[in-house]
Amino acid sequence: MSKYYVTMTDKFMSGWGKAEGKTNKYIIECDTYEQAERAERNARKRSEMKYVNLCVHNPRYGANVIESRVQFEDLGEIWTK
Repeated sequence: MSKYYVTMTDKFMSGWGKAEGKTNKYIIECDTYEQAERAERNARKRSEMKYVNLCVHNPRYGANVIESRVQFEDLGEIWTK
């Protein structure tokens, strides 16, 4: 069974704290395409998220990126409805 991933750059969290001088990528791992579509649609509504993508490969970024990974089922209602 394939996983789906919704990736985005979190403008709010990028550049400070553990992400000082780096980009913070928020990655949502989904079990179904329907979950991924829902997460992508809701991410595009959020002003602090940019470069939203839905992909079928497990994304990996370089040293200048902090990855914040979450499972779809662990997300709150704002992401899942």
